[in-house]
Amino acid sequence: MAKKKKAAATPPKQDRLDAPAWIAAALETLADGGVDSVRVEPLAKALKVTKGSFYWHFADRRALLDAMLAHWAEGRIAAIRGQAAGEKPKDSPTVILLRLADLYTRHGNSRGLAIELAIRAYARNDEDAAKAVREVDSERLTHVTRLFEKLGWPADDARARAVLFYSYLFGQSLLDTKIVTPATIDIAIEALLAPPG
Repeated sequence: MAKKKKAAATPPKQDRLDAPAWIAAALETLADGGVDSVRVEPLAKALKVTKGSFYWHFADRRALLDAMLAHWAEGRIAAIRGQAAGEKPKDSPTVILLRLADLYTRHGNSRGLAIELAIRAYARNDEDAAKAVREVDSERLTHVTRLFEKLGWPADDARARAVLFYSYLFGQSLLDTKIVTPATIDIAIEALLAPPG
């Protein structure tokens, strides 16, 4: 009796995760241990699924890393576009910049920062990661430069202010909160947003 031909292999339902679940796990692992820790077998073990679930969505580890970078960059770019547009149509540039500063200083997402720092570390040795970081930085600086221009700063000065603004937002998150108090943060933001002249 001839054997019945099996249908194409489909991972059992309990073993199948969607691609976003793998990407989220990869980002978490990246934040905890850097890019070298983002490996198929340990991820599958942590997610309690087989490696077959991984290969259902990704050709290989590089495909996962590329998807992870694209997901991160798209998320950051969408966020800055939304944040720079303001919550209300008539929000002033100052209100938008203050809201952005508040988001990073008082309502900082420590996990998001850990992921961002890990991607930036990865970008030192990987051109695809560097490209993702450049896209995000370019988008952030473009929108914040425009806000400073609306405050009256000439284009070059507005760009410099945007660089200082983001450098401060990321840098202050690494400082000890007993030294950089909320009052100190308020003074620093006020100085950064001072009008020209």
